[in-house]
Amino acid sequence: MKSRINILAITGTCLLLVAASAFACTRAVYQGPDGMIITARSMDWKEEIPANLWLFPRGMKRNGAVGPNSVTWTSKYGSVVTSAFDISSTDGMNEKGLVANLLWLAESSYPEYGPDKKGLTVAAWVQYVLDNFATVEDAVDALRSESFVVVSADIPGTDRFATLHLSISDAKGDNAIFEYIDGKLVIHHDMSYTVMTNSPVFEQQLALNAYWRQIGGLTMLPGTNRAADRFVRASFYMDAIPRTSDTRTAVASVFSVIRNASVPFGITSEEEPNISSTRWRSVSDQKNLVYYFETALTPNTLWVDLKGANFSEGSPVRKLSLTNHEIYTGNALGKFEVSEPFTFAGL
Repeated sequence: MKSRINILAITGTCLLLVAASAFACTRAVYQGPDGMIITARSMDWKEEIPANLWLFPRGMKRNGAVGPNSVTWTSKYGSVVTSAFDISSTDGMNEKGLVANLLWLAESSYPEYGPDKKGLTVAAWVQYVLDNFATVEDAVDALRSESFVVVSADIPGTDRFATLHLSISDAKGDNAIFEYIDGKLVIHHDMSYTVMTNSPVFEQQLALNAYWRQIGGLTMLPGTNRAADRFVRASFYMDAIPRTSDTRTAVASVFSVIRNASVPFGITSEEEPNISSTRWRSVSDQKNLVYYFETALTPNTLWVDLKGANFSEGSPVRKLSLTNHEIYTGNALGKFEVSEPFTFAGL
């Protein structure tokens, strides 16, 4: 039986594959010399999606928010995350340089959740990974054991079930993709898995990309906003930009790639529900622990230097409000304000 999550409005990720409210996203990883690893993602949605940035310290008591059988944990690592509707973590980086991103995948099918299993709301999937792991290898080893079930539900007000897949990358440039297909967890783990979009399933995305590699990106690239085309463009351009250890050049190059894979503001398609406007973008410098963020409706790119953040156990949770299109310049670490943590959407 599909588990019902109240107010999944919705897990702050690329979730809505319906004409009325459609998601699409792109994620790409840059692997440069001298440990220069940078992960970028775009968040696309047909309608406004309230986002805020949060700083979470070590030592936070968490639970999976799906009832008495919820998985519980205490955060080992501090993190900066982007929330959606302040009910979920959709994107972020922890103090060890591990990055997690959630994207929509229509083909997802989760295991059944019952009283004999531990559960984790899909709204906390990103946070669970950031709180508990320092590397992709650590996360893969732990999640492969399937000690809990990821729990999702119908989108509020619709009969459409919310489905996602998870990508992670670390400061060494390692990558993994987690997908639930036919109720089974499928893990793709390899440093070469640097790009992910939406449908089709990741294995088929790789096959499509292999086809376009034979053609050659300098000859022709698919130019639509569809997920498969964005995958090909992001893959080609991420490989084509200069490999450099210069932070300014590397970050600028990665921003240019994720902007190229973004959808122009105001564009949606009733015929292609995977296509919707890019609302915000993040770029995570995993070597220098700097999290960059920009939205379509503000003129500035802000950043958060995690090296200056207080993640010690017992330190307060802090929030940077972006809901009203506030404008920040440069390192916004000092603009975060003490706040009660948001509650993950759950049962």
